[in-house]
Amino acid sequence: MSVLLFGVSHRSAPVEVLERIAVSDHDRPKLVDELLGSLAISEAMLVSTCNRVEIYAVVDAFHPALEAVGKVIGDHSGMSVNDLTRHAYVRYSEAAVEHLFTVAAGLDSLVVGEQQILGQIRNAYLDADANRSTGRVLHELAQQALRVGKRVHTETGIDRAGASVVSVALHRAQSLLNSPMTSAVVVGAGAMGGLATAQLAREGVTHLTVVNRTVANAEHLAGNVTANHGIEVDGVGFDDLPAVMADADVVVACTGSVGSVIGVGDVHSALAARGAAADNPLVICDLGLPRNVDPAAARLPGVHVVDIAGLRGHAEAKAAEDDTLAARSIVAGELADYLTAQRQAEVTPTVAALRQRAADVVEAEILRLETKLPGLDDPQRDEVAKAVRRVVDKLLHAPTVRVKQLASTPGGDHYAEALRELFELKPGSAEAVSAPETGLGQAGSARHTGLDSTPDQGER
Repeated sequence: MSVLLFGVSHRSAPVEVLERIAVSDHDRPKLVDELLGSLAISEAMLVSTCNRVEIYAVVDAFHPALEAVGKVIGDHSGMSVNDLTRHAYVRYSEAAVEHLFTVAAGLDSLVVGEQQILGQIRNAYLDADANRSTGRVLHELAQQALRVGKRVHTETGIDRAGASVVSVALHRAQSLLNSPMTSAVVVGAGAMGGLATAQLAREGVTHLTVVNRTVANAEHLAGNVTANHGIEVDGVGFDDLPAVMADADVVVACTGSVGSVIGVGDVHSALAARGAAADNPLVICDLGLPRNVDPAAARLPGVHVVDIAGLRGHAEAKAAEDDTLAARSIVAGELADYLTAQRQAEVTPTVAALRQRAADVVEAEILRLETKLPGLDDPQRDEVAKAVRRVVDKLLHAPTVRVKQLASTPGGDHYAEALRELFELKPGSAEAVSAPETGLGQAGSARHTGLDSTPDQGER
């Protein structure tokens, strides 16, 4: 069993494509269930953020699994296989593991070093676990990825500046204003909304309003921000959106809704209430995927829309080179340790089967000896049995230790296969247990398809 990654991210696709492929929290269990409907897929986890949609699946055959994943994503997005091919990347086996570790470290993010991806991976795993779509392979992989991410943030300064998509967007928003922002609106009371309110408080905003479909959730987040940051925060529903936008310098839209939540009419009403004499333009940061703001709003006079596409390539999104190199070194070391452990785990059932086969042979021969020498007393019989077992243990010690060592090297699974063949440990038999689920096959075993599936290349 191996891990297959199918992904589309800000590195491989424009925002328009990411919008079509985006998966809401509500739809995620449904898509995972569809993936598990394929006989080639035994475990699945779906990571969906404002910058990426990635599926991690445990598969027993590359091409059937890739075809199944492509169909599920194609049906969800309404995109053809050819369209997906132009924007997707595929990783297999250890290349898929390396990619997840890199993502968890924040090295693949739009803002290098941001920490939010750790929470997003954790939520993806928890959702998959609650949906019973993960087993031992993805459990171990996800937990290790989270540890890698935590280690990178603890041991390097990659997040020294506290950069995030929100902070970069607000930096851009401030550059469009004629004076410091003092009043802001956050649309959405989820995880991103919490991040946005905290960042705005740190930026010096003195009045903040949280808008959400469920007013109680908006009021709850508002209360937390007031308690933690000591600024005035209100929580209101969508009926009040145009009115609160009229008094704001900056609006941050970050909901998980499918479709626009801020329409042109809302912006028109806000502009009318502001009046022609407003000192500042209305700056709207659209951080939703799909976009939360009607694109037509950006064409209105006195309005600037800062979106994900506009944040790409900004200098403030770059981490220090030394910190990036240190983070990549940690990822490489953790990857090597993980692969070693997984390869050794693969051979363990074969070693156990070999020792059990030897024990069965010893017991059979001792019974045979008893029938031929019935005069042996108990002490003599025990001594003979111990001697035979010592001989067998000494003969097996070196090869079993050595096969575990060799298993940690690329292609090491061939040694376990040789043991199974030489000692007739039949794959799938009760005593062999020779096909454990591990999520890693032979090193470098990526298959080539029309998609970007080369394991030693970075994302395009």
